[in-house]
Amino acid sequence: MLELADVSHVYVNSGGASLAVEKLNLTVQRGEFISLVGPSGCGKTTILSLLAGLLRPTQGEVLLAGETVRGPSPKLGYMLQQDYLFPWRTIRDNAALGLEIHGIRTPEKLAYVDELLTELGLPGAGSKYPHELSGGMRQRVALARTLATEPEVLLLDEPFSALDLHIKLLLEDLVEETLNRLGKTAVLVTHDLAEAAAMSDRVIILGRNPGRIQCEVRIPDAIRELAPMQARKHPAFQEVFEQLWAELDTEEEEAGVAEVEES
Repeated sequence: MLELADVSHVYVNSGGASLAVEKLNLTVQRGEFISLVGPSGCGKTTILSLLAGLLRPTQGEVLLAGETVRGPSPKLGYMLQQDYLFPWRTIRDNAALGLEIHGIRTPEKLAYVDELLTELGLPGAGSKYPHELSGGMRQRVALARTLATEPEVLLLDEPFSALDLHIKLLLEDLVEETLNRLGKTAVLVTHDLAEAAAMSDRVIILGRNPGRIQCEVRIPDAIRELAPMQARKHPAFQEVFEQLWAELDTEEEEAGVAEVEES
């Protein structure tokens, strides 16, 4: 469904050039949920921007269903940490924003927006305004907006990190349940290793300077088959968490040694 093929990206500004990510090779299967974790500066958001078509790679290709990604597309939905709802628009109109951008706002599509809001626990909220909703409810609207164009792939950039723990856990369950029901493919960027372990089929651990794929950890079927909140209670969950922690800790130690040697 989604592929990074020998992808590198360089940022160029007045201060010079910086290699952000180097020689990334990654394949995401249809219906798969993967997470990207790693230290700050490892290129997680750069990778999402490349996948979304917001950046063109300096080298290599980004492929969606075998076709080169050349720019933003309704086939790719992007959900951010902040909801970015427009305060002067109703909830329904906020959720329909992507339809307008892509020129596909029709009565049928608006009816689908209403269905999404209901399914996401916001029945009758379409006529309200963002200030009338809690943070967790606003993120549900952001999810409805992302799903409204019926994308094949969802790119999730720390969408729960600004929420209280209780609301965060509830939304993890809601998002996974919704994506599974709709058969969507998803890539999540997160700093939360427990979140990655609870929601993912695979966790990709990134290294930095420049960003690269260090290793991947496959989540056991017994955990993958559970909703995220239940997965956290599984006897094998702590072992998976510790494996992710050890891999990430190894990367941090190696990066620290490299920085000392360079200095």
